[in-house]
Amino acid sequence: MKLKEQISINDFDFQNIETDISSLNIKKAVITHYLHNRKNGVKKYFEKDANKYLKEFLSQIESNLYDWEISLKDLETQLALEVENVPFPNDELYTFKFIDLFSGIGGFRIAMQNLGGKCVFSSEWDKYSQITYKANFGEVPFGDITKEETKKHIPNGFDILCAGFPCQAFSIAGRRGGFEDTRGTLFFDVAEILRRHKPKAFFLENVKGFFNHDKGRTLETVLNVLRNDLKYFVPDPQIMNAKNFGVPQNRERVFIVGFREDLKINDFKYPEPTDTTKTFADVKEKDGVPVRYYMSTQYLDTLRKHRARHESKGNGFGYEIIEDDKISNAIVVGGMGRGRNLVSDNSLRDFTPETKIKGEVNREGIRRMTPREWARLQGFPEKYIINKVADVHLYKQFGNSVAVPAIQATAQKIIDTLGDKL
Repeated sequence: MKLKEQISINDFDFQNIETDISSLNIKKAVITHYLHNRKNGVKKYFEKDANKYLKEFLSQIESNLYDWEISLKDLETQLALEVENVPFPNDELYTFKFIDLFSGIGGFRIAMQNLGGKCVFSSEWDKYSQITYKANFGEVPFGDITKEETKKHIPNGFDILCAGFPCQAFSIAGRRGGFEDTRGTLFFDVAEILRRHKPKAFFLENVKGFFNHDKGRTLETVLNVLRNDLKYFVPDPQIMNAKNFGVPQNRERVFIVGFREDLKINDFKYPEPTDTTKTFADVKEKDGVPVRYYMSTQYLDTLRKHRARHESKGNGFGYEIIEDDKISNAIVVGGMGRGRNLVSDNSLRDFTPETKIKGEVNREGIRRMTPREWARLQGFPEKYIINKVADVHLYKQFGNSVAVPAIQATAQKIIDTLGDKL
């Protein structure tokens, strides 16, 4: 029968039903992963649970939301349209499969899909990032990757593991620093997935400080596990800067790649810079921005006094205004991630505050960058959907993300190195 309205996976959540949120998110993740893979062999890893959850969803719809009946096939068809009608759908004409761990808002995924990859599993615990990820890729990521309930859903047979895992110290206590010594850290979970599934390659990303974290013991342990315990060829990690790959941001990150030992790959070269010409003018808003992004006179005065105090002590800490012909500092989570990336923009005409502020809106045109400008600094395409949530969540999402062009340039080198082994 013809349905009266579009049904969304978001409807699988009713006010009058007592449901554990983590359990509900797993169900949504299973269903959307199944729908993305129902035309290929990966669907078998999700099909049994997906059918169970779809029947549960159907029962809830019939008893709680609608006064008419639909079939299980109708429900699946409707939800399939939802997961496919997104800015970045999975392409069935893929050349390799990858998984997206600590996926954030999908920077790795965009890069890998651009190169012909198909994502067969994603995982991200932050609920606001999950919402953004689903809006752009039609898929609800699985949650906490440290839990076996999450790991058990990872399909076999994927080619590349991608992960921008957080930096944590290990309690090696004088020991060699092997696989067992990484327990209790998020790297352990990455290593455990590599051990179980043995993909052909991996691509890991971390902050620049990872090189010297815990006096170098963290990196030493990671490389020992990857090379000696898990048997991957791992060339020396390299610090890559986003500013060399077509985005105007001075963002240095550690990249670590590896290839399964039996593939007999023993050489890899990280990409050379591809585009160093971009400046902030290339990403700056052209049509003006809302008044809420402009600093109040009192807050701007506080920033200036704060910087003056540090300068008097010989420190360089403080706010910074990025001129149009310059590149931004690294965008990071936290107040100074925005304070060190202020811009000058005299396009504002209405200085009436949108919210209550101390002082009045400054007339010098000094404002914060917008979330869309941060998205552009990370190389996200214009069609990328920025959800209508509080800006604090958006800054966190883009500040924690990877720079897509730098990831894509390196991923291309990984694919080229694998060659006909994919």
